[in-house]
Amino acid sequence: MNLRNRTRVIVLLVAVLLLGAVGTGAVLYAADRTARRDQAQPGGPAVNSGQVSLQVPSSGRQLLFRNMAWGPHRDEITTVAADRPDGPRTASGVQCLRFHAAAGTGICLQAQHGALEDTYRAVVLDDHLRELRAFPAAGIPTRSRVSPSGHLAAWTVFVSGDSYAGSDFSTRSSIVDVRDWNLRENLEDFAVILDGHPYQAHDINIWGVTFADDNTFYATLASAGKTHLVRGDLAARTLTTLHDNVECPSLSPDGTRIAYKKRVPGLPADSPWRLYVLDLGTMTETATAERRNIDDQALWSGTDNLLYALPGDYGADLWTVPADGSGAAQPVTKAAVAPAYLG
Repeated sequence: MNLRNRTRVIVLLVAVLLLGAVGTGAVLYAADRTARRDQAQPGGPAVNSGQVSLQVPSSGRQLLFRNMAWGPHRDEITTVAADRPDGPRTASGVQCLRFHAAAGTGICLQAQHGALEDTYRAVVLDDHLRELRAFPAAGIPTRSRVSPSGHLAAWTVFVSGDSYAGSDFSTRSSIVDVRDWNLRENLEDFAVILDGHPYQAHDINIWGVTFADDNTFYATLASAGKTHLVRGDLAARTLTTLHDNVECPSLSPDGTRIAYKKRVPGLPADSPWRLYVLDLGTMTETATAERRNIDDQALWSGTDNLLYALPGDYGADLWTVPADGSGAAQPVTKAAVAPAYLG
């Protein structure tokens, strides 16, 4: 064997050994992550298996959310008493990346892990968290909502990009009627009325649906570098702009106010949002007392307070703040995200 061929063989053998080492390392890393995932973290919340229902409980108001604590129930939908959010959690066994529920209907956005890549789906759940119907999702789950009646479910995913902070992202928002499974797969197909005039553009993105009833909803529309609050009409298939600089809206239970994240000039590009409330009657904006960056679709915990997620030791924690700008932000519970109230 001449020197050139011998060198080639040596290079090939080294490459094979390196690839084997990398593969072994990847397997060991994945095994270590699995082992850590299955071990409850000391000092974390108590989580136990049990029965979880989406029916309005007779025992009192319940708070449901995705459990983020490390252990065998991580990512499962869990429930606690709303007046004792730091109490022991009951885990359902159903894993969701994003979740919401109302009136006995749940929407669960799930990942399906494949050998080469993950895929995603939106799963409609009944009041016992059993799957009724699943729809392929075009990207990474980010927002979900169920209408107050439980008849409509909505979800938003990132089709490209993975953050709202920059401009290089694309979303897909869908709404399904669970009574007849009529799916509006892409709300970008709706006609847009911008400042009273028909509007068309190739860069329209819609995200963050929140429902008023079984026909009217609100969402964020982005185009030409601006974001707008839109009122959607399912029957007419229209989106009408109402106010600028509104993202991830959340309608109050009485239908009079919108909680949302607002881009505030002068803040860092990677943390541009603060939590605001918009009066739909007067279009008056009120800044809440939460001064940290909010990248979440807040949930109304009643008529006076908002619930939202902030980064925490386990991934995310839930916090609350008054909606009228008074008071101060207060912690609710650790290791939780994507909340919903029952009762």
